[in-house]
Amino acid sequence: MELKWLEDFVVLANCASFSRAAEARHVTQSAFSRRIKQLETWLGVTLINRAGLPAELTAEGRAFLPVAQDTIRTFHQLRESLPPVADLGDRRVTIAALHSLGVTVLPEWLERSRATLPGLVTMVLPDRGGIEANLEALTGGEVDLFVTYVHPFVRLFLSPGDFEWKTLGAEQLLPVVSPKLRLPGLRAREDLIEQALRQDVPLPYLDYTGSSFFGVALHRVFAQRPPLQRKLVHQSTISDGLRQCALAGWGLCWLPHALIRDDLENGRLCLASRDPDWSLPVEIRAFRPRDGNRAMADALWRNLPTADPPSHPTQI
Repeated sequence: MELKWLEDFVVLANCASFSRAAEARHVTQSAFSRRIKQLETWLGVTLINRAGLPAELTAEGRAFLPVAQDTIRTFHQLRESLPPVADLGDRRVTIAALHSLGVTVLPEWLERSRATLPGLVTMVLPDRGGIEANLEALTGGEVDLFVTYVHPFVRLFLSPGDFEWKTLGAEQLLPVVSPKLRLPGLRAREDLIEQALRQDVPLPYLDYTGSSFFGVALHRVFAQRPPLQRKLVHQSTISDGLRQCALAGWGLCWLPHALIRDDLENGRLCLASRDPDWSLPVEIRAFRPRDGNRAMADALWRNLPTADPPSHPTQI
């Protein structure tokens, strides 16, 4: 159960429209509908009659509405009544970041900022896996900053009128395998993909889930390249989890260069192709609300390193 599910339900009850309620909650309609369905699944009842327009509450929905409203009020009153933790309110900056960025570049950026921002306290929310789930942390006001990859293959539904961004750097998603990988008739080396294409042999594949940033982007990469046969072995939203599987010799995987730089240098992993068309260049951006007015968050924003956007076009 999540408080935002209850808030979604109350907004929907007031709007009687999934599209208007999603707009009011600053999420896509598909994400909003999914959250209402998650609430219904958790409760074990149907709250909304979806058979016609406008959307109407079922009998169970009408009975649950005052319960949801009371619960929301209770939680907000409780939050307001609790004393601030160690009086960190003005000094703490909350950040949402994709997991691979949280363990590679983000710690270095924050370390440089601490040198010029005495008293800075930062908190990084865990990666929620899906694109929409991570974006909701920003659009829902849970965080001051959101750090993510950006690529034209993956659309981020953020209005430029409501959010601003900085380009922090660039990254490459590279196809890699472990020398431990054993395949009949193939050798785990820098032309493994080309070998598999010539012999029409499927490669064991470590995949990202379809809702994750890299999962969406790689789907488009494969659609534009020669048909590479892949036999799914394992899926995860977390790059470092897939890295561990790749190191164990489970199969082919696309991973961020910053995450595997040492593995490539030490020979624990090797490129599966040197053809740049099999890699994925991405931009690294930080986003924040334009109406943010917290002094420490503003100071950290000004201290973030900036870089020129990569040569490939990007969009939000």
